[in-house]
Amino acid sequence: MKTKACAALLAMGVAVAAGSASATELWDPHLRGVESGLAAGALPPEGVYFMLNNYFATFKQYTPGSTKSGMKLDAIVEVPILLWNTGIKVLGADYGVAIAQPFDHTEIAIEGNGAIEGNGHWGRFNTYLVPVILSWALPYDLHVKGSFGVWLDNASSSPGDEPARGGVGAGNGFTTFEPGLGISWLHDGWNVSAQIYYDTSTRNDKTGYQSGDQIAVDYTFTKTIDQWTFGMGAFQLNQLEKDTARGGIKRSGSVSQSYGLGPILGYDFGPVSLQATYNHYLLTRNDVGDNVLNIRLVAPLY
Repeated sequence: MKTKACAALLAMGVAVAAGSASATELWDPHLRGVESGLAAGALPPEGVYFMLNNYFATFKQYTPGSTKSGMKLDAIVEVPILLWNTGIKVLGADYGVAIAQPFDHTEIAIEGNGAIEGNGHWGRFNTYLVPVILSWALPYDLHVKGSFGVWLDNASSSPGDEPARGGVGAGNGFTTFEPGLGISWLHDGWNVSAQIYYDTSTRNDKTGYQSGDQIAVDYTFTKTIDQWTFGMGAFQLNQLEKDTARGGIKRSGSVSQSYGLGPILGYDFGPVSLQATYNHYLLTRNDVGDNVLNIRLVAPLY
């Protein structure tokens, strides 16, 4: 019971940097499409769970007109997560908590010049704490989950404090507050879900830059038959306001949007489940995007 629920219901696919460039100072807090394939509205049964997202991205930078700028970014993001469903009921909901500590490797290349020598490096992204996760099981196989998370200002390098080898910072030089809402319909192996996050960030004290608020949504439409899960995932990100530079100046051309779509395939081995999600960016403006592959491992610990 717990193993299958772990694969089907674990819904804290926390993550990290998916987009950069002219929208947000460096990295968007939420990794695009990282929660596709999960049951966004539900928690697994009482217990402690481990998840590892292995996220591979090949990105190009896109201008406000959705044309390529010539900058390329390759990224590997490793996101280990611990999730605890405490077994406590709060207002009729299952109560859980989670923590994630992502690490990333980034390398930038400029078209015509190739990779910038020596700029590829590993670094520690901002720690993600989720002290409140509440999940309600409703009639008609509906599940609703509310959460509140915080990305701490503790990355190993960030704008205003770049890595010694050059390249881009491993994380953000500010704190991000992230309330979330997940909704799922789970019936006879079907999983139809949407995970919505609202990100609002503080100002970077070193650079005076503040990224605009944004909404990120990951979608899931899958069917599980025996040990196999297959279907489609999608995502969208919409920035709601312009970024603010030092002195309170609103930056023109700093509002980003992106949309992506791709297949999902998973297998439940018993104590461990694996799921792969591929997304191709369909539209990208003021952001980086192209192709991403996430291979997710999930296992119950207790």
